[in-house]
Amino acid sequence: MYSASDLKKGLKIQIEREPYIIIEFSFLKPGKGKALYRCKLRNMINGTQLDRTFRSADTFQPANLEEKTMQYLYSEDDGYCFMDTESYEQVFMAADQVGDARNFLIDNIEVEILFYDGSPVEITLPNFVDITVSEADPWAKGDSVSGNFKPVTLATGYRIQVPPFIEEGGKIRVDTRTGEYVARIKG
Repeated sequence: MYSASDLKKGLKIQIEREPYIIIEFSFLKPGKGKALYRCKLRNMINGTQLDRTFRSADTFQPANLEEKTMQYLYSEDDGYCFMDTESYEQVFMAADQVGDARNFLIDNIEVEILFYDGSPVEITLPNFVDITVSEADPWAKGDSVSGNFKPVTLATGYRIQVPPFIEEGGKIRVDTRTGEYVARIKG
C-alpha cells in the first residue's frame, strides 16, 4: 500500500481497478490546511490521461504488474507475436499496444513486456537496435545542397535521416527512444 507521500514520477498505482503511471507530479503546501499532491496520470491499458489531486491521507494500491523478457517472433494482420524466453509461451499484442515500437521490431529481438493481471499492456525496447538499411539513395560527392543527412528506409519500413555515407544493405544503430541514427555498424 502506498501513501500520498510515496507518489513520484514513474510510480505505477491502481485507481478504480485500472493501472496508471504517474507522468507528472507536484507537491503543494497551501498556507492553510493539509498538503496536496497534484498528479498527471496515464492509463497503462488504453493510454488516456487524467489530472488528479490527492490529499496526504490518501492511500493507493500498487498496480498488479509483472515484467517478462520476451522475444519478438512475427507480425500478423491483427497484432504482434512474442514468446516468453523461459516458458516458451506465446503472447499477442495488438498494433495499438505496440505503438511506435513496431518501427524497431526486428526478428528475435528481446524486449521487456509489462503484464497487468496476466494481460500485456506495455512494451519496452532495448535503448539501441542494429537494423539493416533496405533502401538508400546514392550520394553524389559534393552534393552539399541537400545538407549532411539523407533519408533511408530501414528493414522495418521506418524512414530515418542518416549521414550520406550510409549505403543500402548496410547496418546502422538506432536509438529506439528518439528514433535517430547513432552509428554505422561495420562487418
